[in-house]
Amino acid sequence: MPISLNLLAEAQAAEELRRRDPVKRAIFIGISLVAVFFVWYAAVLALALAAKETDTGVETAINAKTNAFNQVLLEQRSLDSAKGKLVALNKLQSNRFLQGNLLNALQMATVNGVQLTGMSLDQNYFLQPGTDSQNNNGSSIPGRPPSVTERITLRLDGRDYSANPGDQINNFMGVIVKQAYFQQMLAKTNAVQLTSPPSAPQEDNNGKNFVTFSLQCQFPERTR
Repeated sequence: MPISLNLLAEAQAAEELRRRDPVKRAIFIGISLVAVFFVWYAAVLALALAAKETDTGVETAINAKTNAFNQVLLEQRSLDSAKGKLVALNKLQSNRFLQGNLLNALQMATVNGVQLTGMSLDQNYFLQPGTDSQNNNGSSIPGRPPSVTERITLRLDGRDYSANPGDQINNFMGVIVKQAYFQQMLAKTNAVQLTSPPSAPQEDNNGKNFVTFSLQCQFPERTR
């Protein structure tokens, strides 16, 4: 039976042992892992850059919308302020004191023997500043808008030419109080007052006797 000899058996065994060397195997595995890590890192970095770009775009859009929103709020406040002023002007216009109506009412409040010689109207306006809104323990306390208080006083100077000068003054005061315009416009108490006693009897250029007097008509205060 022939005997076969492998003269390369020793070299093959050494090569096989080299191939099975654990150190080399570990190095190969390590290199493979490093390569896989770099591939994974590159993929993650690409995703991060894409996400950052998307985030930048979203942030830019949000900032643009925020600026637009703030501009809308500013314009809304300006519009509300203009509307408030317009309402106040319309209210002032509709409630303003009309002197023509006053003069017309005085023409209708007449008494025989009484002659008006003068009229003065004192109109004063007092501004009360508003207050800002405040926060008190988490609750909001609304502020108070500014307002204006109107005070009007009418002074009437006249002469009483009645048979007994001075007797018609009270009648004239009563006529004023009962006149429709003054009933609506004057204060409800002490509306018409005699500011001083009638003067001593005097004589005019035509030889007629009279006394002078002054009345004060008080209008109620109005706050707007």
